[in-house]
Amino acid sequence: MYAEWAAELPHVIAWRSTMPPGAVKRVLPDGCLDLIWQDGSVFIAGPDTTAQVGVAPAASRLFALRFAAGTGPGVLGVPADELTDRRVPLAQICAPAEVRALAEADDPIAALSGFARRRWRDPDRAMVAVAAGARAGRPVGAIADECGLSARHLQRRCRTAFGYGPKTLARIMRLQTAVGLARSGRPFADVSVVAGYADQAHLSRDVKALAGVPLGELVT
Repeated sequence: MYAEWAAELPHVIAWRSTMPPGAVKRVLPDGCLDLIWQDGSVFIAGPDTTAQVGVAPAASRLFALRFAAGTGPGVLGVPADELTDRRVPLAQICAPAEVRALAEADDPIAALSGFARRRWRDPDRAMVAVAAGARAGRPVGAIADECGLSARHLQRRCRTAFGYGPKTLARIMRLQTAVGLARSGRPFADVSVVAGYADQAHLSRDVKALAGVPLGELVT
């Protein structure tokens, strides 16, 4: 069972999930960074470049905060590219006493929210604009021009904020758009056009490369 809702902080979603033993979970890349409490342990799920697939060895409860693209590194004090495709125990970057208090909390969401609120830093406005532009399907060059950044500076700041460069971010945002459209019942031919793929074959190749399975398996 999965549920999510808007957290008290801007650009942050709170979520919870219960997984039965043996449950398989495929998490698609979304440009986000998650701070997760799982059965008394706390870790960071860094920004992924491809889908992550896990199997619950036993019944598992998860509570988490999902930071929108570009917002998590300021809270954690770690550049996103140091967390890309990694699951990192929070104890590696925070004081043991602080992590222990989170791990032992009766209300994990409240504890995680308090932790994030105490460490909150307003995200880089330029990177928020880059993420919005990528989500809207705007060309990378146009986004760079609007933000007043050279290609080199855009690449460097994107890696720090998102964990990868602007072209990878754009592919991931396009994947999320495509999956959302497909799950809403749109025909795949329409999905390819609306999401900004060259054609349906391009859609199929890119989804398989990023998600690890065909689009049809993500909507069933």
